[in-house]
Amino acid sequence: MKHSAINDPFEQARVEQGYAQVSDQDDPVTMLLRLKDVRKCAHNWQTFQSGAVPGRIVVPSEVSIRTTRQIPFEVDPPLHKSFRELLEPWFKRPLQADYQQQLHQQIETLVKSVLLGEPVEVIEDFALVLQSRALTLLLNIPFAESELWISWGTHVFRSEGEALDGDKANILYDYIDAQIDKAMAKPGDDLYSMLLAAEVNGNKLSKEEIKGVMILTFAGGRDTVINAVSNTIAYFSEHPESLQRLRDEPEIRGRAIEEFVRYFSPLTHMGRVVTEDTQVCEHAAKADTRVSLCWASANRDASVFENPNEVVLDRKMNPHVGFGFSHHNCLGATHARQILSTLINVLCENVQSIDFIDGQENIEHWDEFKRKVGYHNLNVKFNPA
Repeated sequence: MKHSAINDPFEQARVEQGYAQVSDQDDPVTMLLRLKDVRKCAHNWQTFQSGAVPGRIVVPSEVSIRTTRQIPFEVDPPLHKSFRELLEPWFKRPLQADYQQQLHQQIETLVKSVLLGEPVEVIEDFALVLQSRALTLLLNIPFAESELWISWGTHVFRSEGEALDGDKANILYDYIDAQIDKAMAKPGDDLYSMLLAAEVNGNKLSKEEIKGVMILTFAGGRDTVINAVSNTIAYFSEHPESLQRLRDEPEIRGRAIEEFVRYFSPLTHMGRVVTEDTQVCEHAAKADTRVSLCWASANRDASVFENPNEVVLDRKMNPHVGFGFSHHNCLGATHARQILSTLINVLCENVQSIDFIDGQENIEHWDEFKRKVGYHNLNVKFNPA
């Protein structure tokens, strides 16, 4: 298999029965694998809820490492709508020209810094740096703060050899508590201050609610953006003709971004808690059990996508669920799309080709399913245009 390929371990189970069952910390999960079933369940929040015990809808479950509810991720309608209406204008700021200009400058500076002829370790020294610096724009706080986030490493809730690490998670929680206190003492133009001044349904947000928004903002877009950026770099290293085509045909870059998100599916799946006895794929699902919406499997559904295991840069019909679906679609999707768009533009402008040197793949294990989501480390050489 090519080094940049992302495998689809769910194909047989998806075709034969549409679901699979996997273990997770004594709280097993029924994975939904077909696009139609994933979309249907994502839309049916009454039966498949997000507002369960905080941390339980995440796979692997984070119940053991947090009690704070991530907002609006772990809130169901109608309250979910109220939080989204508050947050969406802020998270749509990446569409503004000045935001895009600053992001372009950040990424261009980073890309030019690696065009020095030496190999680059993409995960720690490129993707993590890019993601952390871009987050300062989303939060509207000083650029220098990104250096602290970079020092945390790529994972917020895990450490080497540990799927979940409560001590490491507490670093983020304590940091956010301190930043909220700082904004309370001296409000500014940052996201913390906006949330402190805001109301939802006529009520001021509690500190715990603000913390829930900020945990989601930090954690939700960290691994996923790092995976998307590093997989894009790996793909271009193996497919220089694709980088050349995007250079020659800038009009298809938007479609290419959506195709990369579909193919890479940076987040494998996300859970829901069943509220009543029901069926999924003709399989009984009992109340208070968990299902997961397997975005990665749904995005390879051959009944929907032609040649699903190939990257088709100009794919026209692409109803992927790489950013989720329905009311819980990813709040940070606009930011993530702008990062990928800017990265591709800057690479087309400044990089002739990328040489793959070596890398260690990051493989997720879900019982018998083994899926590559990205890399633990990836070394490449950027060649200037």
